[in-house]
Amino acid sequence: MNILISNDDGINAEGIKILAQEISKIANTYVVAPDSPRSASGHAITLHKPILINDEFIAENVEAYSTSGTPADCVKVGIESILKDIEIDLVLSGINNGPNLGTDVIYSGTVAAAIEGLVEGKPSIALSCDSSKISSDEYREAAKYTAKLIQKLEGNLDKLNGNILNVNFPTGEKKGVRITKLGRRVYNNVMDDRQSIRGQRYVWMGGDLEDIKQDKDSDIFAVENGYISITPVHINMTETNRIEELKELGLEE
Repeated sequence: MNILISNDDGINAEGIKILAQEISKIANTYVVAPDSPRSASGHAITLHKPILINDEFIAENVEAYSTSGTPADCVKVGIESILKDIEIDLVLSGINNGPNLGTDVIYSGTVAAAIEGLVEGKPSIALSCDSSKISSDEYREAAKYTAKLIQKLEGNLDKLNGNILNVNFPTGEKKGVRITKLGRRVYNNVMDDRQSIRGQRYVWMGGDLEDIKQDKDSDIFAVENGYISITPVHINMTETNRIEELKELGLEE
């Protein structure tokens, strides 16, 4: 099996290095990742300037490259250019430093890299840890679980046709695994409006999560209660229930 790994934390992130080391024990492993952090970059791609590519070393038996592009760029360029002579069987993105839960997946570069794998016709999995302070042991535990997950899925990767798997690991003791739906993330946004000494207006944007009740079958509830969450996520955003309603309004001509 040939596996391509990317992320949004950058080529030097500990999560991608440990993941590549573990995955190289079960498959031919290739890494194409951003040359610096690209967190919350969503599914942006680079069209108006060249994408620079550099050879990298992150682990034995791992062929690795960094690019000046986004996470989605890395997967696209990896499959269609850098590794064009290799048939990639699976795309992994992560392991991310911090969770990608609920509606936050819209902004996530980690999830976007996996979705780009889906766009390229490859089974894809996004991987994240529920903390911004993750120990090497926690990364290793998540990477070992990922290898086991791949082995369970091998021969059944067609189950990922049309969707990715978004996997989030809780911190601390793991109670088990739950198949979940996306929960809801709501933020109290803060816009700190300022002006530079040269008169340029600028804004620092931030915010805190609201504490809202989550459905028990959601990814957020699972992770908060010590379970590894696996959520199938697809990219068909058509609201099919609205199609007939809009036709009944006479909007078609």
